[in-house]
Amino acid sequence: MSSRVWKTACFGLLTALAFVFSYLESLISLNIGIPGIKIGLANLVVVAALYLFPVKYAFFIAVIRIILSGLTFGGISAMLFSLAGGIFSFAVMAVLKKTNRFSVTGVSAAGGIAHNAGQIIAAAFVMKTAQIIYYIPVLVISGTAAGFLIGIISGIIIKRLEKVIKND
Repeated sequence: MSSRVWKTACFGLLTALAFVFSYLESLISLNIGIPGIKIGLANLVVVAALYLFPVKYAFFIAVIRIILSGLTFGGISAMLFSLAGGIFSFAVMAVLKKTNRFSVTGVSAAGGIAHNAGQIIAAAFVMKTAQIIYYIPVLVISGTAAGFLIGIISGIIIKRLEKVIKND
């Protein structure tokens, strides 16, 4: 199998997997009294792709997954908020990964925080109020916790997939 075919197959598979994880997460109800808090299961795929493939592949997986999920499970406004958070999160993770100063878990935790920050910034802009900024401490805590968990699992996945990729 050619390298191009293999990369295309991996890209399609990872995008589909991220989409399935988004669907599974839509079935999970985290009813802790605070709206908008999610685990970020699809970020398992994005973080792994960031470490295993060129950055542009991981970026396109993240964006395509958000668009597909928004069109399928949400609406345009939910999709736009997710895009704001997802793009900001991806940018932060890509920069931190490039520095080689952070572990996969650290990069993922920063991505979780950045995702929430991106959504808050978008919401403040749309609602034309800075009052929503008071929600940030809760989202920093939840983003850190979810990002930390996703980072630990992503690190395990990356180590296992690196072995598979090297043997190909």
